[in-house]
Amino acid sequence: MTIRNFPYLPPMTTAYITHADCLRHEMGEGHPECPDRLAAINDQMRASGLLDHLRCLEAPLADPDDLKRVHRSNYVDLIFEHAPRHGQSGYVQLDPDTAMNQYSLDAARRAAGAGLLAVDEVMDGRAENAFCAVRPCGHHATQARSMGFCIFNNIGVAAAYALEEKGLERVAVIDFDVHHGNGTEDMFGDAQWQDKVLMASFFQHPFYPYSGTDGPAPNMVNVPLRAGSDGAAARKAVMESWLPALDEFGPQMILISAGFDAHREDLLGGLALVEADYAWITRELMALAAKHSQKRIVSMLEGGYNLSALGRSTVAHVKALAEL
Repeated sequence: MTIRNFPYLPPMTTAYITHADCLRHEMGEGHPECPDRLAAINDQMRASGLLDHLRCLEAPLADPDDLKRVHRSNYVDLIFEHAPRHGQSGYVQLDPDTAMNQYSLDAARRAAGAGLLAVDEVMDGRAENAFCAVRPCGHHATQARSMGFCIFNNIGVAAAYALEEKGLERVAVIDFDVHHGNGTEDMFGDAQWQDKVLMASFFQHPFYPYSGTDGPAPNMVNVPLRAGSDGAAARKAVMESWLPALDEFGPQMILISAGFDAHREDLLGGLALVEADYAWITRELMALAAKHSQKRIVSMLEGGYNLSALGRSTVAHVKALAEL
């Protein structure tokens, strides 16, 4: 896709951050986390005309030090050391679900780097909010291991950067993927983060990764939903569990793990949300951000494997962010 840079846009601006490297990462024929996911999003964004209203930017490469704010140093070093090099065929298998090809390290660094750029954009006033159309996804990557298609925890990297480099004291991480964001909880459930990060999520349970309900840390607002739950159940979770906790916490930035695999057409999950539900959740979070966070929102793509539903849901989410 064509990336355009608009240095002078009105203050009500949504940044759209992606990179062609994220299309080159693939994990083998038939793998559901495939380049077609990002292509479907880009196609729907173009077809909707939304790109003409967004600040479109290319994601930079995250440095190892950026990743080590939330990942253990030896894990980051191991990924850099063992990733296939350009020109090297085949895959390095990180776990049963996650592999790297010759482009995966660059893609993973761009995915994490997109979050860093998004934080810069909203903190420096060039955009009110941002959506990062990137892959590989990140919310299952823990401090010390990859899993569930994830190499680096993109939302975790962005949140830690906002806190440690941008002077914020409190950020919220929202996760509406069908799968619990166990990696993000692994990072921010630690005592050192509990006063700084509030994580709110809903997810199908029991379901992969079979976490989120066994004594979560006090800064975790986890709402498990049974298979078949629809948008009404998701909206109830937001209204009754998320918003009161977030309002009390008063985040100075909201970061979203935007997984769209809770859509009713996505057969990798068992929930039944539709595009209107994602738009509604987005608008509720925007109202909260207007109250507490100077409208600062950074959203990053996670799951979503039905290509049509993924593209349509992303458009609904970004259109709401852009107030279009």
